[in-house]
Amino acid sequence: MRAARSPLLAAAVVLAVAAIPSPARAQKAVGPPSIDAPQAILVEPVTGEVLLAHHSRESRPVASTTKLMTALLVLERTSPDDVFTASAYRPVSSAETRVGLRPGERMRVRDLLRALLLASANDAANTLAQRTAGSTGEFVALMNRRARELGLTDTHYSNPIGLDDPGNYSSARDLARLTARLLQIPFFAHTVGLEHARLASGRRPRVIDNRNDLVGAHRYVNGVKTGHTLGAGYVLVGSASRRGVTVVSAVLGEPGEAARDADTLTLLDYGLSVLRAQRILSPTRPVGRVAVRHREDQSVTLVPAGSVTWVMRRGQHANVSVRAPRVLEGPLPAGTRSGTAIVRVGRRVVARMPLMTAAPVPGVGPLERAADALLKPDTLALVAAAAAALVLAAALHRRRSRAGAGEAGSA
Repeated sequence: MRAARSPLLAAAVVLAVAAIPSPARAQKAVGPPSIDAPQAILVEPVTGEVLLAHHSRESRPVASTTKLMTALLVLERTSPDDVFTASAYRPVSSAETRVGLRPGERMRVRDLLRALLLASANDAANTLAQRTAGSTGEFVALMNRRARELGLTDTHYSNPIGLDDPGNYSSARDLARLTARLLQIPFFAHTVGLEHARLASGRRPRVIDNRNDLVGAHRYVNGVKTGHTLGAGYVLVGSASRRGVTVVSAVLGEPGEAARDADTLTLLDYGLSVLRAQRILSPTRPVGRVAVRHREDQSVTLVPAGSVTWVMRRGQHANVSVRAPRVLEGPLPAGTRSGTAIVRVGRRVVARMPLMTAAPVPGVGPLERAADALLKPDTLALVAAAAAALVLAAALHRRRSRAGAGEAGSA
């Protein structure tokens, strides 16, 4: 097996630039919606594109959406199958949400996380924090460290629950960034999309409801977390998915649940209406052809090694530039890497995908190589020049021979 020779690779050039347009049936542009939330944001979590922002960098109390960072640390530092012993918890107010954990009760981490994320249980948050880090204080230190690592510059934590405290705050932008990270974790993404959950571990089975009423009421809404305190007002980080597109919203400081839910739906619907998932590269769609050395009448098709799908605004397009050798020399099997496709959206490179030969590259024998070499224009020119030189030399030789014969006859 021989790969393409390095001189060929060194001479790689752009073979093609293809525009991938939006569907021919363009939809009418929709302007950003009007919402009443004091702080809000709408983002596409994979690309990070901000579709709408309203005072999104202002820090303020965020109530139980604080538990999103609690969940992240627990998921990163424990296993859902671990078993924790419930610690004692004294609620600040009788209105706090709990699942009724008793000190010493043993419950799996997966059930504690479900209680944390769906029922927003403060006693579950307390147990998770203490058993993960050894103490609440150490867990809060970990929360702030992780916030810095994630670039959540508008955020600071003073407790793992979200109780009102001057040192516990975040912003709409930071909540959206944190949620984008969490949605990469399958357990989290599945859990926050549940309408109900059964907690099988512990002293007794428990059935809990998701406090995010939009989940279940709207099939495309699949998360994420509610929050409410007197200081924070009503808070909701939402997510929704449709046809390969996911958007994340956050509204802070809402006056009530109705306003919170209405603004969240408005944002999610807007995001899903202006974005589309575009399949840009596919192994079934060739992107170019390369000549075969010594067989100039033949070429081999190049196909992407995998698929690339990118979420973009309707009306945007992606450009694909293909870099590959000018010529491949066989024999090479099908599936030999022979270049790279570079995908750009605007000025941003969003993907680099290896290119493979779709079929074997045939080899050639010595006679074909010799024939190919003889038939090349440069070789033919040299042969013609050599032949001309021989003819000229022969003519000169004959002329000299005649001249010599004539002199001999005169003598």
